[in-house]
Amino acid sequence: MTLPSFVLSGPAGTVVAEGIRTGYDDVAAAAAALADGSADVVVGALPFDIRSRAALMTPMTVTFGDALPSWSTAPLPAVRIEAMVPAPAEHRARIRAALDRLSAPESALQKVVLARALRLVADGPLDARAILDRLVAADPEACAYLADLSVAGGDHTGTALVGASPELLVARSGEVVTCQPFAGSAPRSPDPQADAANGAALSESGKNRHEHQLVVDTMRAALEPLCVDLEIAPQPQLSRTAALWHLSTPIRGRLRDTATTAIDLALALHPTPAVGGVPTAAAVDLIAQLEGDRGFYAGAVGWCDARGDGRWVVAIRGAQLSADRWGALAQAGGGIVAESDADDEVAETTTKFRTILSALGVQK
Repeated sequence: MTLPSFVLSGPAGTVVAEGIRTGYDDVAAAAAALADGSADVVVGALPFDIRSRAALMTPMTVTFGDALPSWSTAPLPAVRIEAMVPAPAEHRARIRAALDRLSAPESALQKVVLARALRLVADGPLDARAILDRLVAADPEACAYLADLSVAGGDHTGTALVGASPELLVARSGEVVTCQPFAGSAPRSPDPQADAANGAALSESGKNRHEHQLVVDTMRAALEPLCVDLEIAPQPQLSRTAALWHLSTPIRGRLRDTATTAIDLALALHPTPAVGGVPTAAAVDLIAQLEGDRGFYAGAVGWCDARGDGRWVVAIRGAQLSADRWGALAQAGGGIVAESDADDEVAETTTKFRTILSALGVQK
């Protein structure tokens, strides 16, 4: 069976694409192809920093269905952590630098999301289809994704992004727009009482509610010019994945202008403060200064058709598979606000790695 070049699979349905008929490393070119009729659908990934090259494509074939295909896959090889990038001590130092910037009298920065990575090595090639199967089995409510990044060129040639995102950036169906931002998290526990207590503590956490509200306020400001009848829940709700509790807020609206496509909406919202910060430009610049280039981690993965409908999720809880598939780079981040504690933030990223490490069978 041909390996898919793109997959997005969750409760709202499954999209599977094969091959690359036309690639677009520029988002404007992809949007233009949809507008002039030369493309009936565009799928792929947006980078974290939208000024970088995208990995978008019109595939050779695309199928819309209810679930993943019944792929025949071999068992995954053993996978282990080769290195932490940076070491936890360096990540703590970056967090302290961000806290200094947040507290500086002249700074407008209110939040910045800092990430760290794990370099993984495998005893054989990793089959992305098997990883997707395991991600969906572990958390059917999340949105499993796969995106061939070759179109972006350079070091991305032959690589692929795979993961299971809990976070809907934006979906458009006709004139209806929906989003569900996530910010603020706590670990799940196998003990039911401890698990419930963790969720309750998250709901009552001033630090996490503050972090979450910054995300909602920024998304409201981005959506108000584009939508009417904007409905934003007054209080965040508790959402859960297999590894984490999250605060999330459902958002729904109607387009002012139906010419606004799913790609347009994704670009208007990305990167949200859930993965970037507030204000966006200052946070993105600080992330580049402290971390370097994130590539496609915390970007967006999704699709848009010629009608303008589509769905985009935030590219988190995943890893970038190497071109030879014998390795991967997993990344995870946490929101830093003035109330943040460096040790807590390292622990939060450790918890967020669980989704992809479990799918890969990495021994803790």
